[in-house]
Amino acid sequence: MTRIEGAYAVVTGGSSGIGLACAEALAAAGAHVGMIARNPARLAQAHERVWAARRSPDQRVTSASADVGDFQQVREAIASLDSGGTPDIIINSAGIFVPGYFQDMEPELFRQHLDINVMGVINTAKLVAPGMIARGSGSIVNVASVAGYIGVFGYTAYSTAKFAVIGFSETLRQEMRPHGVGVHVVCPPDVDTPGLAVEKSLRPPETERIAGAIKAISPEKVAAAVLKGIANGRYMIIPDISSSFYYRLKGIVPELFYAVFDRDVRKARRARGV
Repeated sequence: MTRIEGAYAVVTGGSSGIGLACAEALAAAGAHVGMIARNPARLAQAHERVWAARRSPDQRVTSASADVGDFQQVREAIASLDSGGTPDIIINSAGIFVPGYFQDMEPELFRQHLDINVMGVINTAKLVAPGMIARGSGSIVNVASVAGYIGVFGYTAYSTAKFAVIGFSETLRQEMRPHGVGVHVVCPPDVDTPGLAVEKSLRPPETERIAGAIKAISPEKVAAAVLKGIANGRYMIIPDISSSFYYRLKGIVPELFYAVFDRDVRKARRARGV
């Protein structure tokens, strides 16, 4: 378990969505916050919001632009954020999501998902883990998705990457636990951000039918669940009841789980006259 007040936390993907909500929540809880994102203009705006959210004027808020898929860029960004050494908390929230039918998706799109969503997590973890091990404490938080334990129709690229994040996180948890370092994986459903509207416009109808069973939640709700999970030492963080139900349903009665999803796909295809 990691104490948040007074901790030094680094958030990737900190310029929007879950990353920004986590950065604001950390600042409000009394943490020093470092933010990493690709877009310098959006990052500057996010920096101002996190600065304004601080509990105390003594708290530090720093930011650096980097592509998390590039190990050297991430190394330089983390080094430039703060002089306090290894972060107490790292939240890996940077990611991309592009839905579509598998047969219509270019191989390069899969490579982009793996570079950012998977290697972005591995790169930051690789950089902070040695210092956390030496110190005997720390929390590594990897944002996955419901699509990381459910293979969602229309998300072959995204689900592939998020399944990998969960697999990496579970294995890393086992390796870090003896050193006093916590690993957490976050699996939210759709999150109500500006990017969700764009994402929905690209989804196949079958995806919309399935996604309709799980309502979008706010990034602030995800952030609150993340901070609670860090404080409680919880590995699997699922911020809503519906997603938690499907997680357990698939684990306990996988045949029923697949039947439910297959039924939704059939209904969506019949509605389209397919």
